[in-house]
Amino acid sequence: MMTRKFLALVAVLLSAAGVTFAEVDLVTLPTRQGVQLTIYNSADLTLVRDTRNLTLKTGANRLSFSWANTLIDPTSLDLRALQNAADVDLLDVSYPPRLQQIAIWNVMSRIAGEVPTEITFFTSGISWRSFYMATLSPDEAKMRLQGYVRVTNNSGEDYENAQTRLIVGKINILDQIAMLSQRYPPYGQPGLVPPGEAMPAVAERKQALRRAKDEIAEAEGVVMAQKAAMPSKPKQIIKEGLSEYFIYTIEGTETIPNTWSKRLPSFQQDEIPIENLFKYDENRWGNSVVRFLFFKNDKDHKLGETPLPDGMVKVFRTVDEAGGLSYEGACDTKYIPVDQKAELCLGNATNVSVEPKLMAYKLDNFTYNNDRNIDGWDEIQTWQIEVKNQRDVNARIEILRHFKHQHWDIERDQTVEFAKDDLDTVKFTLVMPPHSAKKFGYTVTFREGRRQAQ
Repeated sequence: MMTRKFLALVAVLLSAAGVTFAEVDLVTLPTRQGVQLTIYNSADLTLVRDTRNLTLKTGANRLSFSWANTLIDPTSLDLRALQNAADVDLLDVSYPPRLQQIAIWNVMSRIAGEVPTEITFFTSGISWRSFYMATLSPDEAKMRLQGYVRVTNNSGEDYENAQTRLIVGKINILDQIAMLSQRYPPYGQPGLVPPGEAMPAVAERKQALRRAKDEIAEAEGVVMAQKAAMPSKPKQIIKEGLSEYFIYTIEGTETIPNTWSKRLPSFQQDEIPIENLFKYDENRWGNSVVRFLFFKNDKDHKLGETPLPDGMVKVFRTVDEAGGLSYEGACDTKYIPVDQKAELCLGNATNVSVEPKLMAYKLDNFTYNNDRNIDGWDEIQTWQIEVKNQRDVNARIEILRHFKHQHWDIERDQTVEFAKDDLDTVKFTLVMPPHSAKKFGYTVTFREGRRQAQ
């Protein structure tokens, strides 16, 4: 049964040398034995490894491969025998004139019969993205973090029972694969170099294919050993580091039809310690208080085994014993390496407020030059800050106050935690009980003019 929607792979056996392509008989399409997708998230690039049992005869064989209506890069096509490889040689690949999106492999076989064969190529149109659901405990001290990946297939090709691998890491490509899939001939006009492309680019693309295959093969032994040792349990994702890349291997196989998206579970970790913080910074957010969650991708936070890919995080909070949830906010998170702290910005908080008020202002301590003109003075400002927490749990609040320069002195309320953030910024931190309000104040004296030297 034909398992691919557009991709046609047929074995053509020549009865005598010199028979033209139009005169050969086509053997029945062999059934696909397996397919593996390795999908990069930093480029529109997927490595496909397609295995089929081809029936070859001793001597010359011709194999026809069509990528019509797909986004396959024909310049990356490769074929090799998985068994008796020394007896099966790929001599060359040609692209017949007037037959667009068809490649012909010339294969020399020193054996006859069924040969397991792997076809590899790059395609575009397949992508993946991570997203997460975080559920806070009622006291917001811990959270359960569930990770998912969504694989989307717009490549023009159905992939049934495919083993799927996801690659985190940068890769450099010379051409957009979708453009290569439509170009005819694949390497440009015969005998001509396409505008803007040097001939070494062809070799570069082939080298990129070999590098990708080698990297996957290097990790394959470890990943397969992990899978073999696993007891029977719900599907999960196996993670393995490799050089500058990180490979996520989805356990088992998945059918991903063209134009479909499929959500796959990545991981779940319970009781991750978190820091819940509300920030007020008039220079950044005006009069709004912005909420943040912090955690670290390390063992102390019950994570740290793998990097966390960038993606959308939706945050909920458990509000009752029945497991009812309230929506707390969402944000996009960047790639989080192992041992790095993650910061989730949940947006403006409607139930925590900070209101600074200027209560008094005066100028004092004037100094004069020899002409009896003022050349120095103190500007004294007295501020009151009212903080309200209308939530039903404690709120840790951080208030930044920016001064106009570094020449200042401050008198402040000793009941509120205080720190100098930099030369012209101070930070007040307080923990507010549920449904509470607090007022505190400070007086800042700015030394102006000649007074700054004193």
